[in-house]
Amino acid sequence: MKRAIVLGLVVLAVLGTTWVASAQPVAQGPSRINSPAENGVVRGTVPIVGTAIDSDFWKYETYFAPEPNPSGQWIFIGEVHEKQVVEGLLETWHTDTIPDGKYSLRLRVVNRTGNYRDIEVRGILVANAAPTETPTPTNTPQATATITPAATPTFIIPTSPLSQPTPTPTLARPNRSTLPEVLDLNSWRRSLCLGAEWMAGMLIVIGLVFALRRRF
Repeated sequence: MKRAIVLGLVVLAVLGTTWVASAQPVAQGPSRINSPAENGVVRGTVPIVGTAIDSDFWKYETYFAPEPNPSGQWIFIGEVHEKQVVEGLLETWHTDTIPDGKYSLRLRVVNRTGNYRDIEVRGILVANAAPTETPTPTNTPQATATITPAATPTFIIPTSPLSQPTPTPTLARPNRSTLPEVLDLNSWRRSLCLGAEWMAGMLIVIGLVFALRRRF
């Protein structure tokens, strides 16, 4: 009976030792946080970039904690991820919901045996209330406007007396007595008579010519 009790205690001790060992973190692996870097300054929404892998990968989680952190209390960020990430976005950290100050980040990669790796980045300064740096303005030379003076008017003073204006002719209605006679009836009569005389003479001459030809 005593031997059975001793054997049972030995078995329980071995199992307890194995369980405690499985809950301890294992050596650091290739998992890492690339950004933000140690002693970096962040504000607003901060992407946590890095690698979370394991040969027997199960999941990874991200945490943050204010510095100093004597109690070892860490605050969970986002959600549990069950897919490995290589040089990519691990999680998004919304720093506008926490007070300004220095913080640490933790990446925990857990495998299927329950073992895990913790990767930490310290000295990250959250400065949401700090003023944004204003770029120094560059002095741009201003264009110089050239003012051209207006031309001075020149006045010409005449040396000779001015010519007198020519009087404007006045249109007068023509007098009927001054108009020439349009038709001179006497001239027409003389012309007709003279023409008749010439025609008569011509007819007489033609008649004489025909008469002489018949006789001869």
